[in-house]
Amino acid sequence: MPALATDIPPPDTVVTSPNVTHVLNIPKPAPIAATINTDIAFQGDYAYVGNYGGFSIYDIRNPKRAKAVSSVVCPGAQMDVSVYGDLLFTAVDSSRNDDSCASTGQSASIKESWEGVRIFDVSDKANPKYIKSVETNCGSHTLTLVPGKGRDRNKNVYIYVSSYLPAANFPDCLPPHDKISIIKVPLREPTAAAVAATPVIFPDGGNETQPGLLIPTSGCHDITAYAEKDIAAGACMGDGVLFDISDRLNPKVTARTTDPNFAFWHSATFSNDARKVIFTDELGGGGAATCNEATGPNRGADAIYDISNGQFTFKSYFKIPRYQADSENCVAHNGSLIPVKGRDIMVQAWYMGGLSIWDFTDAARPKEIGYFERGPRADGSGGGIWSAYYYNGYIYGADFHEGLDVIKIDDPRTSSARGVRTDRLNVQTQESYRRH
Repeated sequence: MPALATDIPPPDTVVTSPNVTHVLNIPKPAPIAATINTDIAFQGDYAYVGNYGGFSIYDIRNPKRAKAVSSVVCPGAQMDVSVYGDLLFTAVDSSRNDDSCASTGQSASIKESWEGVRIFDVSDKANPKYIKSVETNCGSHTLTLVPGKGRDRNKNVYIYVSSYLPAANFPDCLPPHDKISIIKVPLREPTAAAVAATPVIFPDGGNETQPGLLIPTSGCHDITAYAEKDIAAGACMGDGVLFDISDRLNPKVTARTTDPNFAFWHSATFSNDARKVIFTDELGGGGAATCNEATGPNRGADAIYDISNGQFTFKSYFKIPRYQADSENCVAHNGSLIPVKGRDIMVQAWYMGGLSIWDFTDAARPKEIGYFERGPRADGSGGGIWSAYYYNGYIYGADFHEGLDVIKIDDPRTSSARGVRTDRLNVQTQESYRRH
């Protein structure tokens, strides 16, 4: 049924399903209050929240009293973040006049312009230090941390950099840009980090002609690595990709798929056993109202695939069942697994559709089991939750404007997740979960 006025929450009002509690909202710290929140990474008792203006570190030792510890003003969209030890990696896909935190925007048509990855030492949470920049072709729209393996495991980490939108007048971002960049970071000497490989993912150019694509394939938008299984899933604008990453500097494409209902392959999440993968379609680029009857259930949605014999088998779509107002930008976005024994459940951001907790154990019949959202913004602008991730008993949502939300689900279907703890979570660096 179409959304009725009575179905839409009042402006700026929080609503939840009965099994979901809004624990806390922490407004954005003043230094970066004017720019939007994006991605989140976790380590120990801290959450690292990216923002177009920089990033903030939050103390989440007691989630009910979580608080900001520091903010670093260092502009450069979109500030995807990953943390490892004392190092924080941030993605900059915004052409700047230099690599400094005082930089200003400058056209990529100017050879001296910079974009790529910034590395910070966050050993002192109150005073992070900017220690290194690495320039990459076409910048870094997103980044994925991949640990080394074997004898290399404690020596290096690798940053898979996804970027796109090349142009003939961009000296450092020329077409064809059918590749990713891989930065090798020596853990004992992180200031020696450098691009070590630029493997071509689409030697044939990828999916460039399908009607309705937001952007033809050129590189990838985001990659999720499951390092212990030596695989990764790439969401690459027009293509969904499976990689063998057993050789960290030489990822190999082992399977590809396309979907006539997908406009923009945006992100990926494996099931814990890696027998399924969820791909998201960011129809409208995140700025359109696509959670409505006119768009329907199969576009701007998740696609669920089985992975068998190394190939993709499509099973179904999932989209939130709550229609949103035509003023609300809403589409499938960033989420993570909730570590439930024997089931496949995840939490996922939907911009102004809030966040959805849903079960895809039966890949052909996924269903929402809980939600959190706000009504349309009173000022009529867009926004919503960019990333929603589960970490050690709570869900954290990075809202464009409202700051950091702390949310809890109390449901028999997810209660076993309380027995799973981890000391680090970079969602695009998937690790298997086990009960402790």
